[in-house]
Amino acid sequence: MHRLLLVGLNHKTAPLAVRERLAFAGNQKRELLDAFRVRFSNAEAVLVSTCNRVELYTARTVHGHPRVEEMIGFLAGQRGLTAEEVEPHVYRKTDREAVAHLFSVAASLDSMVLGETQILGQVREAYDVAAEAATAGTFLHPLFQRAIAVGKQVMTETTLGEGRLSIASVAVEYARRIYDTFGDKTVLCIGAGEMAHLVLQHFAGLRPKTLVVCNRDVEKAARFAAEFSGVGVPFERLAEYLAVADVVISSTGAPHAIITHAMFEQVVKQRRYRPVFLIDIALPRDIEPEVGELENVYLYNIDDLQDVVATTQTQRAGAVEAARKIVEEQVSEFAAWHQTREMGPLIDRLYQRSHRLAASETSRAINKLPGLSEAERATLEDLGRRIVNKLLHNPVNVLRASNHSPHGGTAAYLHALEKLFKLAERETAEPKDQDEQAESQ
Repeated sequence: MHRLLLVGLNHKTAPLAVRERLAFAGNQKRELLDAFRVRFSNAEAVLVSTCNRVELYTARTVHGHPRVEEMIGFLAGQRGLTAEEVEPHVYRKTDREAVAHLFSVAASLDSMVLGETQILGQVREAYDVAAEAATAGTFLHPLFQRAIAVGKQVMTETTLGEGRLSIASVAVEYARRIYDTFGDKTVLCIGAGEMAHLVLQHFAGLRPKTLVVCNRDVEKAARFAAEFSGVGVPFERLAEYLAVADVVISSTGAPHAIITHAMFEQVVKQRRYRPVFLIDIALPRDIEPEVGELENVYLYNIDDLQDVVATTQTQRAGAVEAARKIVEEQVSEFAAWHQTREMGPLIDRLYQRSHRLAASETSRAINKLPGLSEAERATLEDLGRRIVNKLLHNPVNVLRASNHSPHGGTAAYLHALEKLFKLAERETAEPKDQDEQAESQ
């Protein structure tokens, strides 16, 4: 039998300062999975790391490794942290509860912005990276495939995905609270990745006077900017454009802050202390928090967007209920499918072990009865098989029926069966019974 374990933290359990320290970007995700495969060679793993969550899903045998404590220590160690620094913010989930959580994540029900569409792509990317790293196996492959399907179903069968439903769109909504009009404003977007593209899509609809994209790859910045009638500039000119921008959206993949307090002190002087609004939606953060302490500088980060999110959640109560119902149904279906898949081989091992024992005992009895005819020998052998089949008939039927019972219990039955009859062990020889032990002494 397999056990599914999840350890993670998100925007509900950990502040931004903790999340950014534990975040994995780019190749770091693959590096973690490679390290996991070396340390826990008999377990499966998928890492989901976004701006709002870091979650490690593992599948292993019931008594195998890693255990939850090992997962927390491993996850923290990969980012140079101690388990003690991370543990207060971590949630732990197992088996059905972990399945329900993953399905809710893929359906964007656990997102800061309910119904945001990016998370489904991020779950798919996490699964793809694990598949390439060969850390997704017979348990996590079907689990994540089903999670992605659930996310798609929620988006197509409910209204949860309608409206301004991404971190980027909420950032734009925040800017709209600041300015009544954008026709005389300069908007600076730092970064040219997927999040930056979403930001540009929303800001272009506000028709700002000037839209600037700043990126280390100036050609990429120019291509992005041209799509929205803007201009692309090299990263080396960042300070120059910070001095003239009214709104700055920063969303890069930099491992450290690109806008420091010391740097922005000089920018503020060049601006003659004209107000500027900074929205940092990167993780780790692109802008040092101390920048927000400067005069006429208004800095907002991911966690500051919660006000808009709260309104979004209230408005989508009906859609949320419909989405949760889909998730619950899919969790039940997956649990039943998985238990059926594990039940068949376990029942088969039970019959094989029992018939092997019966055949061994029948053979021993026949050897003690000289002069038996072939027909008599066959009758005794058939008797042994029939006794086994009759003894196992009712227990196996109860086990199979439990998979369709509204009260569940199949997992407990399977675990008990495996434990009582040692079905998880590879037997090299059958144990001697008391008579055999006495005879051998």
